[in-house]
Amino acid sequence: MSIRKILTEPDKILRQVSKPVEGVGNEEQNLMRDMLDTMYAAKGIGLAAIQVGIPKRIIVIDLNKDEKKNPMYFVNPIIKQKNSVNSIYEEGCLSVPNQFAEIERPNKCEVEYLDFDGKKQLLKAEGLLATCIQHEMDHLEGILFIDYLSKLKKSMILKKLSKNKPDRIVV
Repeated sequence: MSIRKILTEPDKILRQVSKPVEGVGNEEQNLMRDMLDTMYAAKGIGLAAIQVGIPKRIIVIDLNKDEKKNPMYFVNPIIKQKNSVNSIYEEGCLSVPNQFAEIERPNKCEVEYLDFDGKKQLLKAEGLLATCIQHEMDHLEGILFIDYLSKLKKSMILKKLSKNKPDRIVV
């Protein structure tokens, strides 16, 4: 498959709400394969289609850091239930490179989705997997993890990102 370009903040496409997928066919499966290749190449654990410029409700996740891959595919995911108990993880994002912050989210969630083959699934996730699912699903709504931060912390991160933009011209 192929590695795609990951969009970074402040690209306006990242703020779009993704559209539901009608069905899982070859086009969607090829996109998911490309998303996995892209995510692995960037050393991430999750990626939403919108991050590669495709506004479809598709996310891929693989929490395994070693050689043994365990990819998970979520098409049209819907969180059916969230726990009232929260946990805090230091989150980063491939679309907000080299920036990290502690984010509080429900520590368990139940998500309904279509898998790689278009079959309906229900998953009870907890811990890092629950956090990752919620993080990636935020992308489908045009939300980035930095949106949970105070105005000051968010503006500091955005300032750092603008300094690192390769297309800046210094005269």
